[in-house]
Amino acid sequence: MRIFPDVYLTPPINLRNVCVPLFAGYQRERAMSQSDARRGDILIVDDTLPNLRYLQALLTVRGYDVRGVPSGQMALMVARSAPPDLILLDIKMPDLDGYDVCRQLKADPQTGDIPIIFISAMDAVLDKVKAFDAGGVDYITKPFQVDEIIARIQNHLTIRILQRQLQQANDELSLTNAELRQANQSLQASNEELDAFTRTMAYDLKNPFAAIIGYAELLGETFHDDPLPPAERLELVEQIMRSGHQGLRIVDALLMLARVRRNAVETGPIDMTVIFHDVRRRLATMLHQYQAELVVPAAWPLASGHAPWIEEVWINYVSNGIKYGGQPPRIEVGATPLAGGAIRFWAADNGPGVALDAQDYLFTHFTRLEKVGQGQGLGLAIVRRIIEKLGGEVGVESKAGQGSLFYFTLPAFSLDG
Repeated sequence: MRIFPDVYLTPPINLRNVCVPLFAGYQRERAMSQSDARRGDILIVDDTLPNLRYLQALLTVRGYDVRGVPSGQMALMVARSAPPDLILLDIKMPDLDGYDVCRQLKADPQTGDIPIIFISAMDAVLDKVKAFDAGGVDYITKPFQVDEIIARIQNHLTIRILQRQLQQANDELSLTNAELRQANQSLQASNEELDAFTRTMAYDLKNPFAAIIGYAELLGETFHDDPLPPAERLELVEQIMRSGHQGLRIVDALLMLARVRRNAVETGPIDMTVIFHDVRRRLATMLHQYQAELVVPAAWPLASGHAPWIEEVWINYVSNGIKYGGQPPRIEVGATPLAGGAIRFWAADNGPGVALDAQDYLFTHFTRLEKVGQGQGLGLAIVRRIIEKLGGEVGVESKAGQGSLFYFTLPAFSLDG
């Protein structure tokens, strides 16, 4: 029995001659194929029914899921309703030839990635080129060798599986990237809200602290005008003033931390002599109160940085050395050029030093190490942020009972950039 009797691609096939030897080994093939996992869904398109049945039987016993249709129109309908993993496509068919079927399948996004292998008795080079131009991935000439067609089918199914796995991995990666972008956007928005809240809170706190300090100063002046001011009242006023100044310093530190996180600054040559003139002026009261000695070199190497920020770094280092230095405190500052175009600036004190296990925590947020002789809460954390943003690093060298040397590095200034 055959359909479309005027369109034989090969001589009529005697089903007895085909099926008897094919099914002679069926029992042996069946036991193997049933134990294997599903190997692939294949759609065969051939208007010659004996050829169609032969290929169906050949592939079924080898573990493939096989569907067969005798026309191009049916192939389009089946492939679109339930896309197969691979299509074996005849060329000469009465309604639509294989070239047209292939072109329509490749033009459809739903079926465009299905590999199509042409099977035809036409073996001219032009026919093969035309098949590949239409979108085919391979071309098998009839009559074919069984081992050859199985090998080619399996190769293209393997490629198909790998392409699907790659596409799935790409889809998952795209989804992950989209989720990361969304998370980053949310985190950025949260950070901006937190920065805005921090700045607002800090500015709002400055006014009450300023009022506390102002009223305490007025009270102190009033008590001083009294010929017999109670010592206890003066002490309380001084405590109020110290607390107010401490609170104001904390607020200023929070504002500085927010600015360092948020702002990008232009760097340029730094005149440390000018900076230390301002450092001495700002710390004059503290130096006098503690009877501290500050030793500054006569000349400094020229570094690149942002002067207002570097001044804050020195204020932190020197004030720490004054508060937690020896009796009386002695702080020596200086600079040492390093290999590679960097300069190491340092502040050494004569205090009790910092234990080795405590040094790792000195430059973290809200860490106070007063029990080991050093500590500034937010101060050293701000120092680390400032210097890292300027391309340098911070550190401490200290041994218990031998004082401490706090340092930071900056790039040496160069006219060549």
